[in-house]
Amino acid sequence: MQIRADQLHGHLERGLRPLYTVYGDEPLLVQEACDAVRAAARAAGHTERQVHTVAGAHFDWSGLLGAAQALSLFADRRLIEIHIPGGKPGKDGSEALQRYCEQLGEDVVTLVVLPRLDKATQSSGWFSALDAAGLVVRVEPVERKALPQWIAQRLAVQGQRVQAGEAGQRTLAFFADRVEGNLLAAHQEIQKLGLLYPPGELSFEQVEAAVLNVARYDVFKLSEAVLAGQTPRVLRMLEGLEAEGEAPVLVHWTLTEDIRTLKRLHDAVAAGKPLAMALREQRVWGVKEKLCERAVPRLAAWQVAGLLDAAQCCDGIVKGLKHPDWPLDPWAALRRLALMVVETLQFGPAEPAASRRRLALVA
Repeated sequence: MQIRADQLHGHLERGLRPLYTVYGDEPLLVQEACDAVRAAARAAGHTERQVHTVAGAHFDWSGLLGAAQALSLFADRRLIEIHIPGGKPGKDGSEALQRYCEQLGEDVVTLVVLPRLDKATQSSGWFSALDAAGLVVRVEPVERKALPQWIAQRLAVQGQRVQAGEAGQRTLAFFADRVEGNLLAAHQEIQKLGLLYPPGELSFEQVEAAVLNVARYDVFKLSEAVLAGQTPRVLRMLEGLEAEGEAPVLVHWTLTEDIRTLKRLHDAVAAGKPLAMALREQRVWGVKEKLCERAVPRLAAWQVAGLLDAAQCCDGIVKGLKHPDWPLDPWAALRRLALMVVETLQFGPAEPAASRRRLALVA
C-alpha cells in the first residue's frame, strides 16, 4: 500500500506495521518520515536498532537475512533499517528482499530507505514485494507553487503566522523565492524565525531581515518555468545557475530540447495526430505534459522555426563563437533565448510582423 509522506503519522497512530519503505529525493522529508517510523518503533518496544547499507554489488544479503531471523541479545524487539542509496539492489538483492518479505515476524520492524524510483523500478518484483508486505511512503518534492503554503504550515507548528491577505501572501512569496529548491535550508530558516521572534504574527520586514537567500536551482526546473511563461522566475533562476557555476552548455541543451520537443509536437498535430497521442510518443509526462498541452496550440510553424534558429545561434555563443546581433556573453545569450521562448508562448500565433518586432526587443 502506498501513501504520501503527509499521511504517515495518521497510519502510525493506528498501529505499527512490520515493514515500511520510504522513497524519494527530498532529504528533509525523507528524514522526517524515517524519524517518525523510528519513534513509533521505539514507543512500541523496538529499542535495538540495526542499520544495513547496500553500498555495492558485494553486499552480504545472506547476512541480512540471518540478522532478521537471529534472536536479539539486548532486546525482545528490534528495528532493522536497510538503506539502498543507489535504488537498485541487483539480482541477488532482488531475490533476497522478496525472501525477506516472506519471513517477516512480529518482533522486528523493518525500514527500507530508497531514493526516487522510476516507473520501471516500481514495477519490479522486489519493490512489489515491499509494497505488498508493508506500507510504502512516497516522498514527493514540494513544488514552487506549493512552497508558500508549506512554509505557512511549518510556521504554524511553531506558533507563528504571516499577516492576513495580500500582505501575507507577499511575505510568503518572498520567503519561497529565497529558499526555492533547498528544503533543508528552508526548514532551518523557519526554525531561525522561531528563535528570533516570539509566537504570533510576523511582518514582511522581520522575514526580510532574517531569511537568507539560500535558493538552489536546477536546469529542469528552469525548463518548467520557461514553458509556464514565468518571466521573473526564469531570470532569477538563470542568475542563480550562473552564480552556482552551472555549465552554460547544459542550460542551452535543456532549453533547446524543449524547443525541439515543441517542434516535434507541432509537426505531429499539423499532420493530423491528436496532441495526447503525440505527447505520449514524445514521452512528455507530468508537469511538462500540461504545459505543452497549453503551449502547442498557441504556436505557428514560423514561430517554432524562429526559436530553432535562435537556439542554433545561442549554441555557437555558449561554445565561444560570435554571432551578429547576439550578446557575446553566454549567459546573456541564454537569457535572450529563454525570454524569446517565454515571449512566443505568451503571445501565441500573432501576426508574424508584429511578433517579430516584439522578439527583436528581447535581449
